[in-house]
Amino acid sequence: MDAVLSFAIITITLALLFYSIGVWSEKYYGILKRRHHAFFWLGFIFDTTGTTLMTVISNGITLNIHAVTGFLAIAVMLFHAVWATVALHKKDEKALRSFHKYSLMVWGIWLIPYVLGFVLNIPGM
Repeated sequence: MDAVLSFAIITITLALLFYSIGVWSEKYYGILKRRHHAFFWLGFIFDTTGTTLMTVISNGITLNIHAVTGFLAIAVMLFHAVWATVALHKKDEKALRSFHKYSLMVWGIWLIPYVLGFVLNIPGM
């Protein structure tokens, strides 16, 4: 396996790990905290890095369901991380306590291209 592809797979997997930790620990605690916020940003950074590497490997963007959902997921993750930053800065208790509802939705949206990446690249499919 190519070293760049290996690195891309590792970064995408780290994105899953970090984003999942952030989302599910926020859900568990019932309030958005700075550590969750950090995991959101780490997930976003690693996902963007992995996606960029995958785009380079495939010689550019191919317009298919995986690409469309992947770029939508990155956009939603960015919005989510920025929104978390604003909510923490404002210290809005109501927003901090209800933020997890949106986090779970964003995480679910993010999982679609993650799973599609595997399914669409299984040999013989």
